[in-house]
Amino acid sequence: MNIRRNDNVVVLRGRDRGKQGKILQVLAGGERAVVEGVNLVTKHLKKSQDNPKGGIIKKEAAIAVSNLMVFCAQCKKGVRVKRSLEGGTRVRKCKRCGQSVEV
Repeated sequence: MNIRRNDNVVVLRGRDRGKQGKILQVLAGGERAVVEGVNLVTKHLKKSQDNPKGGIIKKEAAIAVSNLMVFCAQCKKGVRVKRSLEGGTRVRKCKRCGQSVEV
């Protein structure tokens, strides 16, 4: 898989197409991820001790990884990623410009 937590990504499909955000969590199967500010859903909260008034909140829901692409800061667009060895460590680089996309 080409994405990891804390990567900056751009959304390719869906109602949030074109939005950018940071990956907050990659879910266990590896096919879905939660992205900051993308795919917001409305959640109704019941009254409780923690939340005495109850209410309605917006929170991020998971989105399919196939709809995301790593964002390159130098190219200013979503790019494919290649893996290469540098000094014995594996590094992810932008296929377009060659800049490292590691955070």
